Amino acid sequence: MDLLITFFLILGLELVLGIDNILVISILVSGLDPKDRDRTRTIGLVIALVARIVLLFLILALTSIRDPILWTFSLRDFVLLGGGMFLLWKAIKEIHHTIEIIEDPSNPEANAVNRKASAIKDIVLLDIVFSFDSVLTAVGLTSHIYVIIAAVIVSFGGILFFSRAIGDFILARPSLKILALSFLITIGVTLFLEGLHQHVPKGYIYLPMGFAIVVELLQMRLEHNRKKKV
Repeated sequence: MDLLITFFLILGLELVLGIDNILVISILVSGLDPKDRDRTRTIGLVIALVARIVLLFLILALTSIRDPILWTFSLRDFVLLGGGMFLLWKAIKEIHHTIEIIEDPSNPEANAVNRKASAIKDIVLLDIVFSFDSVLTAVGLTSHIYVIIAAVIVSFGGILFFSRAIGDFILARPSLKILALSFLITIGVTLFLEGLHQHVPKGYIYLPMGFAIVVELLQMRLEHNRKKKV
């Protein structure tokens, strides 16, 4: 019974993480041709799943992952700092490309291959960054590694199932895409602050995010009703 409760606790953590993951994945595959998005998304997520399980075993082996290695900074801090900066760079770059409507140069076939490889790499890297703290928390909750792996695999199925629908919904609405990218900037800043030992309560992030989404959806509904009347 205790293991079952622990499983659902870890699953809940992974599903909360999945909100961030779905946003990131939707943005990362947005520059690809529609026919390539599903395959790239699936490949990236499968590799990320394997990488997360490997990360779990590494964390179990490295008991000093929170111990300072340079001044007061631990390995965990460096991962959060690097991940936060990387997420900030990707989000700001994508906002710039979206607003300025920047097109890729010639040789579309070579660009398509490069974009797919880049998207897979970014999905894996950012999934590891997002899952780092949740894996650490899961290891603290139980020493039964198969419980953690089971929760990770179940949450992976949920992300894979919902990512396409949510991604298509966001990409079809440019204003919502900009809003999602703004959320990624907020998450990047939060990761960076966590790496500097400045804890930011998650409620301060997700509550404004939820409120902004509701306002945007109401605005979209208003525009839809106006077009119907016209």
